[in-house]
Amino acid sequence: MSIRLDGQVAIVTGGGQGLGRCHALALAERGAKVVVNDLGDASGQSENADRVVGEIEAAGGEAIANGANVANFGQVEEMVGAAMKKWGRIDILVNNAGILRDKTFRKMSMDDFRLVIDVHLMGSANCTKAVWDIMCEQNFGRIVFTTSSSGLYGNFGQANYGAAKMAMVGLMNTLHLEGAKFDIRVNCLAPTAGTAMTEGLFPDAVFKLMAAEVVSPGVVFLTGPDAPSRKILCAGGGSFAVSKGFETEGLSLAPDEISPEGIAAAWDAIDDGDGMRELQSGFEQPTKFATQAAKKLGLDLG
Repeated sequence: MSIRLDGQVAIVTGGGQGLGRCHALALAERGAKVVVNDLGDASGQSENADRVVGEIEAAGGEAIANGANVANFGQVEEMVGAAMKKWGRIDILVNNAGILRDKTFRKMSMDDFRLVIDVHLMGSANCTKAVWDIMCEQNFGRIVFTTSSSGLYGNFGQANYGAAKMAMVGLMNTLHLEGAKFDIRVNCLAPTAGTAMTEGLFPDAVFKLMAAEVVSPGVVFLTGPDAPSRKILCAGGGSFAVSKGFETEGLSLAPDEISPEGIAAAWDAIDDGDGMRELQSGFEQPTKFATQAAKKLGLDLG
């Protein structure tokens, strides 16, 4: 089965280099018309975005460049307006733009913390908000947020980046629920790739192995007609995996056991992984807890 995106319009933020460039080229190769967004200069022009547009056009595709700052909602709205004026629809949004300001939390300024949050989290929220109504009215949309193993599992010196990247998962979880009736499928990509942003973080041999080009097939899959939703696809070096968040079954404490000491005494059972499952919405947790408590107290909840 060939995944084709003919007639669809995609926006790729941070698309002027690295992973974003590879994503834009991969989507265009499958037939999508692409808005290549990359932060522009004072006049709003982006040489990097222009260069990628040239590559797409040379291969027979259609693309336009855009220099909007994703952290500026007004500029994002103008970008979306330009895409709508040219092509009349937006089917795919790949939130890829990002920056690093790595330091230990002890040495990190709150300005650097806020800057990373603004670009990754607010930038992704701005772009998604700007296309959301369009996708709802079309009854079709595919959105990819870029998360990271630094957010999912932590990484020394990346408190700001990790916080922003874990926020992508929370945003995905809720928008998956809200977009389902409009066939808007929302997923996260957790890439590992050798790019300008990660240069120096990997040993040379690993850097060369983790080519950005072998991550982008994951983006095409997540934006295709049969894409899943609410998945975290991890990709790097040609390997792919899915990260899942599980909650232990836990147990209900008797009224006279509900104390810090009671929790400590029951900790092994609370922490036991047997029977744990992946919850599908936030409401499942209070439902589980209420059911356990009622059973413990011999109550019938009807």
